[in-house]
Amino acid sequence: MPSIGPAELLVILVIALLVFGPRKLPELGKSLGAGIREFRRSTQGLKEELEGSLREPPAAAPAPAPTQTVVAQAVVPPVVTAEAADAAPRPAADVLPPRS
Repeated sequence: MPSIGPAELLVILVIALLVFGPRKLPELGKSLGAGIREFRRSTQGLKEELEGSLREPPAAAPAPAPTQTVVAQAVVPPVVTAEAADAAPRPAADVLPPRS
């Protein structure tokens, strides 16, 4: 890719002068310069951060949070034998006389 020489640069500046005018051109140059400076600062900061993170050893991973184990128990109805059924208390309906 060929580089831009002095003749090409002069043509670009003349076209910019014709398009934007002599009053607007200094403002555009100033804002373009500020944008380029800000871009360089941000890329330099990113570069320093990346190099710093590569130099530092990786931080130890935090210990996992303790877990709580819940033991589930099945609900099983009690087994009633014939002897236990005879000894079991009777419901109140069997003991009380019927209402009139």
